Amino acid sequence: MSVLIKVHPHALLEAGAFVTRFAQPLCKVSRPAELGELARPGASAPLGASDTVRTEVRNLLRAGGFKPAGRSKPASEYLVTAVTEGRFPAINAGVDACNVVSLHSGLPISLVDLDRVDGALTIQVAPAGTTYVFNPSGQVIDASGLICVFDAQGPTGTPVKDAQRTKTHDGTRVALSIVWGTTALGDRTRATTRWYRELM
Repeated sequence: MSVLIKVHPHALLEAGAFVTRFAQPLCKVSRPAELGELARPGASAPLGASDTVRTEVRNLLRAGGFKPAGRSKPASEYLVTAVTEGRFPAINAGVDACNVVSLHSGLPISLVDLDRVDGALTIQVAPAGTTYVFNPSGQVIDASGLICVFDAQGPTGTPVKDAQRTKTHDGTRVALSIVWGTTALGDRTRATTRWYRELM
């Protein structure tokens, strides 16, 4: 299955994207033991995050005027804190693969349920005043100036938090992954996307 995504011009963005079709509902997909090993502090992996990666990812988010700080920092930075504190999340095979690759590559990754997407998809910087709900509690994030993937209803995924309405869930059968890479990091986006596809 292929998906057409229109990508608006952006000075720094180098996105990687692919679709995964699961043979059964996501809650029934076996979680490889490898993911658990990779989620441990100090685990060996094909890629390693660094201060340079962190800086360039933040520069990517700043390019449209967004401020990646506090609760609005890149999702990949939350994962570094989580693994250090021994609370790295274990959710399901799809989300866990996404999180492990994001942790080690330093690149944020969105994971979207394609069956919940409304209409065509576009990647662009969010206009001023763009907001969306990002968790079951109904909390809202202001995405003004943030690079996002949009459908007809608004943002579905961003390098900070994915939209609640299109997140994967126990019954997900088809998922779209977007690796939020930057041209400032050479072939890191391609290497990250390749490794991620292998784990999915």
